[in-house]
Parts: sequence; structure tokens; C-alpha cells
Amino acid sequence: MVVTTTTGITASTSPFNYPAVRRDESVLDKLHDGKTTVADPYRWLEDPDSAETKDFVKAQNELFKSYVSSSSLHDKFEKRLTEMFNYERFGCPFKRGSSYYYFFNSGLQAQSVLYKQDSLDGAPRIFFDPNTLSEDGTVSLNTYAFTEDGKYFAYGLSASGSDWVTIRVRSTADDAPEDLEPQPVEWAKFTSIAWTHDNKGFFYNRYTPPAKIPNNSDKGTETDTNKNQSVMYHAVGSGKPDLLIHMDPENSDWMFGCEVSDDGRYLLLIISRSCDPETKVYIADIGHESIAGPPKWNPIVDDFKAEYHYITNDDTVFYFQTTLDAPRKRVVKYDLARPDVGMVEVIPQTQDVIQQCRVVDQNKLIIAYLHNVKHITKMYTLPHVEPLSPQSLPLAEGSIITSMTGRKEDPAVFYQSSSFVTPGIITRFDFQTMEPAVFRTTSINGHDDTKFQVTQEWYTRHKAGWKQSVSAVRLWRLQYPHPALFFRDVVDLYPAHGRHRRKRKHPRRKRVRRIVDGKLDKKQNCFDDFQNAAKHLVSTGWTRPGRLAINGGSNGGLLVGACANQAPDLFGCAIADVGVMDMTRFHRFTIGHAWTSDYGNPDRKEDFDVLIKYSPLHNVRSQGYPAYLLTTSDHDDRVVPLHSYKLVATLQYVAGPVSDQPIMIRIETKAGHGAGKSTKQRIEEAADKYAFMAQALKLEWQD
Repeated sequence: MVVTTTTGITASTSPFNYPAVRRDESVLDKLHDGKTTVADPYRWLEDPDSAETKDFVKAQNELFKSYVSSSSLHDKFEKRLTEMFNYERFGCPFKRGSSYYYFFNSGLQAQSVLYKQDSLDGAPRIFFDPNTLSEDGTVSLNTYAFTEDGKYFAYGLSASGSDWVTIRVRSTADDAPEDLEPQPVEWAKFTSIAWTHDNKGFFYNRYTPPAKIPNNSDKGTETDTNKNQSVMYHAVGSGKPDLLIHMDPENSDWMFGCEVSDDGRYLLLIISRSCDPETKVYIADIGHESIAGPPKWNPIVDDFKAEYHYITNDDTVFYFQTTLDAPRKRVVKYDLARPDVGMVEVIPQTQDVIQQCRVVDQNKLIIAYLHNVKHITKMYTLPHVEPLSPQSLPLAEGSIITSMTGRKEDPAVFYQSSSFVTPGIITRFDFQTMEPAVFRTTSINGHDDTKFQVTQEWYTRHKAGWKQSVSAVRLWRLQYPHPALFFRDVVDLYPAHGRHRRKRKHPRRKRVRRIVDGKLDKKQNCFDDFQNAAKHLVSTGWTRPGRLAINGGSNGGLLVGACANQAPDLFGCAIADVGVMDMTRFHRFTIGHAWTSDYGNPDRKEDFDVLIKYSPLHNVRSQGYPAYLLTTSDHDDRVVPLHSYKLVATLQYVAGPVSDQPIMIRIETKAGHGAGKSTKQRIEEAADKYAFMAQALKLEWQD
């Protein structure tokens, strides 16, 4: 078996004057006992530090910038998007110690600022402003944690969107804004911060520094695989080396999460072997002694049969949200003092999927369910699981809860909700009075949600007969058929307000069904579903192929790449953001090995035979394509940019000579997989993408 995308193809000129990109035809991978040969002529683009790769990036960016700048609509998009982004955005308040905190962005600030106030109606003051850490706003707050009493604040910073995190600690006292230690904690990654309740230190996750990045310069540009994650304990102010709490060299791909129980007595270790929703759970009694080394673990779940999320505990009784014998999730409890009893059901599985569980006011359990692409909630008292009255938090029809704050000791919960056309409402529910009150409503100048029509249309997925839905948003005054943007994100998208995006796809299938029926040898079902939904929009008159643009990010970028290859005539424009495009080598870079649970392992022949059939890089054809834009970033150490580099080079070489539509790439600098981008970067990226889309769909500006 020989896999190549260039059989019978020779390079030729294109009206878009694509840059000349060297091909090395000698790079051939012999796989599976030499029975399979895979050509990889752009392997050299896997080296981000080579002069040749840097020249490639420069040439491709210059081509794209020249093309998109020629659009008469580009500046209009950028101006309008700047206006649309310029509104006040508030996060849910949360209480730590005696103070309240919340995030706020005045509109065009690069990063949101953390504010502090003494009471809910007190005067706010800046507590932590990431915008002071860099001139261009590309240093962001990746993670943070306050001590239980609110005296100290540990915060993890990310530079240029990289997943690498640097952790520092400061006092929350108003007169002590400086860091407590001269040297930060380095090389944390995929980490949370879990303080011990004695304020002496915290647990976090780290990896060994990459060999090619000996210091802090250019973190995130490397492609080294991330193996042997460890759980560490940092004793604040001790000057001692951090303690190794847990690592498993025999299972170097495994990842860990640490939580300190609500009462501070126990340390929970949540173990994952991949991105599959399957976890082990170990618990250690750390009591009130100082941490001196690895604790004695009690493996209460020692297999990968289900997923577990800690909710709370009452002494030795622990409550978990789990998929154990419940694909739509249920709540169970486990008593450390009675291990022979095992897991006991507390809240059974329903027809809706549990998305979040939270305990506030000592014993009030709030459960948020996903019901037909919107949220509903139910509330109970523990331990007897008695329904509260009212039993649900008030939500506007069609809304989802985007964030919720409140801890076991708090008498109230804050939650923020939004819909496709409603930008956000923050509500406070007081469990002392059992009354809700609107705390804050997001207001946007010129926005009128009555101008928009939101519909949820159901149709039958042709292969299995399951119901699928598409949610669509349009201006009432628009006539059918009209241009449409069909969007698929890294994970299931639920209704969320987005002023610069008005069309999204929503699979009705429960997440567990999507996982089982859209992974490994069934991955093609994802692409079929997406294409069938697009065909439904066309057949029902919403749009037509030449007026339909598709966009997806990360795993959704893979989806766009596969669908553009498989059904190029269905779309007028395809935009794939930070996509996984080389399905034969994705597992060799950074954290890609964790995705083999979803995609399969290319080193196994049975998985390779499936992957090679849809891998975007290996299924490029000499055919007409829709206008095609790939986007990536130089510091993306989640889905490394080489995926997009190699695909655009292949597309330009193979399809460029026969396609009358542009095939281009936009490569952001000082940015990563998406998180941490400055507001300016987000606006510029959106303007570029919409200008590209407008040229492809031949759109005219309408005020």
C-alpha cells in the first residue's frame, strides 16, 4: 500500500501566485512491517525553528494579507467588530475570605481584569490586572486559586497562548500587591492549583522541560511530546525543592488532576489515561499535618470503566458525578468507612445529561441538565435528597448557564446565563430566602434581540435514524436563501451569545452517544452528520451551496478539513482553525498521544486503515475546492501548527492548479490554540476571516 496525494500531479502556476514550497519526495515512511508506505514531502515543515520554515510562514502570511487586504469590506469588518466588542463584560462574582471578586473588561481591554470589593454593594478596586504584564496583552491568566481563608492568591500565567504555565503567589491584602517569592514555579502544564487549608502550599501538575527549550524563551513553539506528567507540592516561602507527590513512569501517557476536599482533610487524585471520559479515583487522608512526601493512597476506583467528578464530602462520605452504569450521568456516594458497600446511587440517571453539579449553603445540591440544547436545573438537600421549593433556578427559555460560582460555605449561588441573542444575565439565588435576584445584565449599544429569529429544526440522521437538530439565527428581514455560516467547535456548542457569529450546529444526540458513535472506526459518522446538516439547510431553503461557509476549530478543524475533501461542491467557503490534519503523525507531538482514544493509534494497522481514509492531509485531490482558509498560531502547543503548514502546502500544490478559488493560511504570531488571545488579536482574526468569507461568497455590505 502506497499513500500519496500527488500521483500524476505536477506543479503549475495559479492565479493566486502561491509561494514556491520545496517538496522532498525522498521522505517515505515504511509502516506496519513495511507493507505500507506513506509519502511526507513536507516533513521539513515539522521543524518550527528552521530558517526554511520561517521563510514559509512569512511568504504564506504575506500572500494572505495581500489577498484579504484587497477586499473592500475588510476595513468595514474590522471597524464594525471593534464597535461590537466594545461593551462592558462582567464575570460571576465569587467570595473568598471576606471579600468578593469578579472579572471585568471595559470593552477593548486586551485581557479581563480581576476586581475586588468588600461587599456586593461596595466600591470595586483592581486586584489583579494581566494587562500590566505585557505591552501587547499576550500574557494571560491561565489558572488561579485562593487559599480557603482568602489570604493568598496563586496565579498561573501563560505567554503567547502557550499551554505552559508559570505560577506565582501573592497576598490578597491591599497593601501587599507584590509576589511572595522571588522565583516562580515553572513548567506547569494542564494544571489546576489546589491549596492545603493550612495555607502552607499547593499541589500542581508539571512536565519535564522540553529538550529544545532550555530556558523560558519561546515556550510553546516546540513540538516535543508531553510524557510523564507529575503531581507536585510547592511549599510557599520555604525555599525547598517542590515535592513529588505522584508520577507513574510505567504509564507515561497518563494525566492527573488533584483536588483538596471541601473540609481540607483529603487529597483526591483523578487519573486519566486519555481524553476518554474514564477515570480512576485515589483518595489520601492528609489530615492537618504538613506535606512531607507522597501520601498513602486509597484507590476507591481502580479501573477505567467510568468518569468521576468530585462534588463534595461530609466527613468520610464522598459524592461524585459519574457515568458508571449511566451514560447520561448520575450522582453517587462512597463511604471511606464502609468500602464494602461501594458506590451508592443518590440521584438516578434521567433522559437528560448532567452537565454540572454544585453544593452551596452546606447541603444544597444544584444539578444543571442539558435538555434539547438548553439547560434546566434541579435542586435538592443532602443527604436525604429532598427536592427544594422552588426546585429549579430561573432561566430564560432557550438559555444555557455559562458559569456558576458558589462554595459549600456560601449561602447563595451566582450564575450567568445567555442564549443565541441574549448576551448575558447574572442572577444571584439566595438560599436563605429562596429568592432569585438579577444581579447584573449585559447591555450592548445597538443590540436588539427582537430583530433575530432563532429556530431549531429537526431531521433524521439518515444512517441510524436518530434525530439531529440544527439551530439557526437570522435577521427577520433577510429573505431566503441567504448566506450562512455553519460552525462546529472543539466540543459540542450550546447556545451562547456571539455578536459576530450567527449560525451554529447543535447535535441533539447525547454526548455519550456522540462519543461512542463518532470515534475510532465510526469517525466518518461525524463528517456525515455535518454534511447532512448542511444539506438540510440547503434543501429547506435556508441557503444554497455557493452561499454556505463552514468553520470549525481544533477537532472541528479536522471536521472542516475532511468535509472539504469529501464534499467540496457543498460549500462556498471552508475555514479550518487550528485543526488536526495529519492523522498518521498527530500522536507524536506535544499532547497528541492523548487523542488516540478518539482517533485511534496510527501505529496499529487496524486504526491506521481507518485514519488514512479521512486524514485531511492524505486525501487532497486534484479537484476544485471552495475558497479555503487554514488558520493556526506559532505558539499552539496543543495542535501544533505543522498540521496546517503541511496541509496548505499540499493543497496549493495538488489542487491549486485546477481550483479557481483561493487556498491560503493565516498564521498568528504570539498566540496559541485560542485561549489567552488579546481582544485586539480576536478582532483582527475575525475581520480577516469574515473578509475572506465575504470575497468567497460575493457578499455585499448591509448596514
